[in-house]
Amino acid sequence: MEIDSRCERVSEMQKMQQHAEREISTPVSLCDSKGNLNPAAIGFARQPIIDSNLTGHFMRKKKWNYWCVYGEDILFSATISHLDYAAVCFVYFLDYETQRFFEKTITIPLGQRINMPSKVLETVKFSNNDMSIQLLHMQGETHMTVTISDFDGELLHADLHIEHPKNDDSLNVVIPWNRQLFQHTAKHHTLPTSGFVKIGEKRYTFNPEESFAVLDYGRGVWPRSAHWNWAMASQKVGDQRIGLNFGGKWTDGTGMTENAIFVDGRMTKIHEDVLFEYNQNDFMKPWRIRTKFSKDVDLTFTPFFKRVAKTDARLVTSSVHQLVGYFNGVLNLEDGSSLAITQMLGSSEEHLAKW
Repeated sequence: MEIDSRCERVSEMQKMQQHAEREISTPVSLCDSKGNLNPAAIGFARQPIIDSNLTGHFMRKKKWNYWCVYGEDILFSATISHLDYAAVCFVYFLDYETQRFFEKTITIPLGQRINMPSKVLETVKFSNNDMSIQLLHMQGETHMTVTISDFDGELLHADLHIEHPKNDDSLNVVIPWNRQLFQHTAKHHTLPTSGFVKIGEKRYTFNPEESFAVLDYGRGVWPRSAHWNWAMASQKVGDQRIGLNFGGKWTDGTGMTENAIFVDGRMTKIHEDVLFEYNQNDFMKPWRIRTKFSKDVDLTFTPFFKRVAKTDARLVTSSVHQLVGYFNGVLNLEDGSSLAITQMLGSSEEHLAKW
């Protein structure tokens, strides 16, 4: 009887976890008239209907549009971010086969002339003599153009057309630490991408049947210190477009998660925390990523490349270990079926920041 009672308690805990998050189906503003968190915005939406109308909170607002495109030959990434006291824009690429990697970062004190819009799918752009990033959104597509005159000693030019399939779900979620500290994050996965990236004389072509982009949009008011894990992938697995998005540490205890699985544009929302198990002394050792209570997520991530990005300034310290590698394991979907993941290309990271 004691065993049966214990099993019942565990089952009830799992049920509570599965129903903890509220789904938002109508447009809502992130903030109230005082710039604090609007309680009606706490939850998740399958469409980008949350307006990040941030005001006030000087030095604490953080805004970014991070793009990562998985091509057949390379990973290409471009980001425009604004930390209130500075804007930081960076571009990097990885050639899977040769493991040639290069990253270029530009910091703009005060971030003047950089407008970070309040809606997820709006145009964002930055340009100076060293770097140009144009993210133009129109008619269900993001047109990304990036030009850098000196990118590892060569000219880089990227011209990519990223589709936003009309009927696809996306993950748009508000994480509440309290009324003054909160984050709206949007993760848009498996976005078919065509075009090219050219570095010097080397040209990489992107085919929308096999190349997929991921958008990480963030708008929020953050505490001084932050620590998070993020794992993601967007690939063709057999005949299906599969997207994975799992986060940890930064959402713990908030009642909300950024955990989801996408299959051909349909999202299964994972309502429980996901645990990241890895060796902080050797990030290249395999990681395990699993749900806290259930078996809905049980993955092993095996890296083959490590990107390290560190900043050590007076106001800002940041340490990112982003690993590129392969996911293997099993996922349970909301329709009761299981999805086997085998050698799925993606990335997983640890980020520590004081900002």
